[in-house]
Amino acid sequence: MRFVQVAQHAEDLQRAAAFYSALLDAQPRALFEPPGLLFFDVGGVRLLLERGAPSALIYLEVGDLHGTVAALRSRGVRIIAEPHMIFAHNDDSLGPRDSEEWMAFIEDSEANTLGLVSRVRTAGD
Repeated sequence: MRFVQVAQHAEDLQRAAAFYSALLDAQPRALFEPPGLLFFDVGGVRLLLERGAPSALIYLEVGDLHGTVAALRSRGVRIIAEPHMIFAHNDDSLGPRDSEEWMAFIEDSEANTLGLVSRVRTAGD
């Protein structure tokens, strides 16, 4: 079994398309209007932005968390929580052993909270 699609609420699909195009560095894969469905591909999983969907807390992995947050801030994106370490991976049960999991939280164009995640190697670099 694998994830096929994640849905996120978006009241204004054009505004959401611009926000997510910039965030994901990708163009939408499809827009069906009506009924108001906007799709992006995120690593093989469809991200559906839809007026009728509930708000979801989605976490996206980024390579450079601090740089990504700085770039988003410069574009006027609201930063809810600055980058901070969540926990260290002492084994490989949830991520690479000897790494730290860092997160920041932002608000998208539709007032949804998004988590940004980065893993930083700490030992044996």
